[in-house]
Amino acid sequence: MGRVTTREKVLRIREGVASERVDTLVVEEPLEIRLDGTPLSITMRTPGSDFDLAAGFLVSEGVAARERDVTAIRYCAGATEDGSNTYNVLDVSLAPDVPRPDTSLERNFYTSSSCGLCGKASLDAVRTQARWPVAGDGLRIGLDTLTALPDRLREAQRVFDRTGGLHAAGLFTPQGELLVLREDVGRHNAVDKLVGWALRSDRLPLRDTVLMVSGRASFELVQKAWMAGIPMMAAVSAPSSLAVDLAEEAGITLVGFLRGTSMNVYAGRHRVLLEKALTAPSAAPEVPRPPGR
Repeated sequence: MGRVTTREKVLRIREGVASERVDTLVVEEPLEIRLDGTPLSITMRTPGSDFDLAAGFLVSEGVAARERDVTAIRYCAGATEDGSNTYNVLDVSLAPDVPRPDTSLERNFYTSSSCGLCGKASLDAVRTQARWPVAGDGLRIGLDTLTALPDRLREAQRVFDRTGGLHAAGLFTPQGELLVLREDVGRHNAVDKLVGWALRSDRLPLRDTVLMVSGRASFELVQKAWMAGIPMMAAVSAPSSLAVDLAEEAGITLVGFLRGTSMNVYAGRHRVLLEKALTAPSAAPEVPRPPGR
């Protein structure tokens, strides 16, 4: 297995004083995912939970949905001139009855924030791929439980404590119990690792769970939540407009800026129990400022 962290010499400058020290950095390396020997995708990731990452990626792409859909995952040896294993190439074997995606053409995955597809095309793509409805579930979560999730996520981030350079995705019960956490230099990889764990544990769909992510809530993260059957997602930072559109389309509860006792509920507010909250008057609309001021 590859290293998760590495040590590098750095020049540290504090208040004009320079000194040399050794810093711990998070490792970022490419992972090639092959499907029955055929190259499918390459992603930059932090080594660790690579089998979960590959399995979760296949769920996000609509290829796999059940544990038995994936029959084997293995590292490919001989990836270097001397034949040693870099642990950066995975080959995934699918069950015979699982339809194979078209890998003959260059693929522009709609999960990429820079894929260039318009909003409507992206929404349509996810709608046709999603396997499980989430709008009609009975999940509800109280404010006290919801506001405690960021701290619980942060407390479980072991590698972040040493590097400060990793994103995290955690799966929680409605009572705030952490089921699983995954870290990665890419937040989308962290979510794929989490979903892949669920696939390999035969836990899909992930009904009655809450996905908590560090950073912002992008379109692709909401897409991955929908593909895994997750009805609620919370983030410590802002969502994008397309992420909100997709959450509303799917019936997913989307919470952003979850910090301390504050949050913004952008979609699916019916799942957030407001028994302790006071409803304040709506803020007056902002008046546009004249140009030049």
